[in-house]
Amino acid sequence: MAAAAGCLFAALAVGVLSVGSGEFPIGPAEVLRTVAGSGTPAQDFIVNELRLPRVIAALLAGAALALSGAVFQSVVRNPLGSPDLLGLTQGASTGALVVVITGGSSAALAGGAVAGGLLTGLLIFALAWRQGLHGLRLVLIGIGVMAMLTGVNGYLLTRAKLMEASRAVLWLTGSLDGRGWAEVTPLLIAVTVLLPVTVIGCGRALRMAEMGDDAAHALGIRVERVRLVALGSAVALASFAAACAGPVAFVALTAPQLAKRLTKAPGPNLVPAACMGAALLVCADWAAQNAFGARQLPVGVVTGLLGGGYLVWLLARQRRAGRL
Repeated sequence: MAAAAGCLFAALAVGVLSVGSGEFPIGPAEVLRTVAGSGTPAQDFIVNELRLPRVIAALLAGAALALSGAVFQSVVRNPLGSPDLLGLTQGASTGALVVVITGGSSAALAGGAVAGGLLTGLLIFALAWRQGLHGLRLVLIGIGVMAMLTGVNGYLLTRAKLMEASRAVLWLTGSLDGRGWAEVTPLLIAVTVLLPVTVIGCGRALRMAEMGDDAAHALGIRVERVRLVALGSAVALASFAAACAGPVAFVALTAPQLAKRLTKAPGPNLVPAACMGAALLVCADWAAQNAFGARQLPVGVVTGLLGGGYLVWLLARQRRAGRL
């Protein structure tokens, strides 16, 4: 748990630094005092209404995506298994694009993203189910669904008006800009409910299942039931994270692998992965706001650059090991 504690501390420290950054800089001590309710009225407005919701959104979305990715990688037994590559974020994007094209509000956009992600997960599970869920079949069907949804999303963008298309492209990149408590609250509720279900309810069983189905059955684990519950929670976490922050790329792919390298422990490492995901996304958002001069970038651009490089390295490593 030392790795999880270290990642969580780093995430919170960068979060405090991010809250204090901007045109009206605030020191870390003043940030903490303001969050505790002892700041000036100006500091209270800037911290609690303008900046803190964005940081909370980054922490929660990063943790949700990483936890979702850890579950998928454990079930499919493949480091490339993640909501990004299995079509779930594309499904969330399809739901959001439908709302954008029909002129829906931001709240409706979030609802459309959640509905799209959940429906895509149900479709993939239904197509992959054959006397249970097989990891390779799930991956292949997920990749096929992702390819189809990518085409659908491209078509929807061509049908949108210019302003609607601009709004949609910003959301599809993955952005935390302008996030308030209205966008954070549904994700907070989802994480509060699904985190215990995934970590406490399924964590030990997933660790046993990685030893093989026969060994897990011998230990009294209902493998298929655990997989369905864990994957259902993972789909919901990824969908709510996409609804809040957009389909932020590669956090779900990289965070579980980095956590596993830190812990050097077998199993899905769900808690370290969630803490690593929170740290990755809040650091990427701070970099997107401060590392490129006066122009802020969407956080998805930063995670895409870092995660794409990690994916190339991972594929090269797998090839050298003779697994590709």
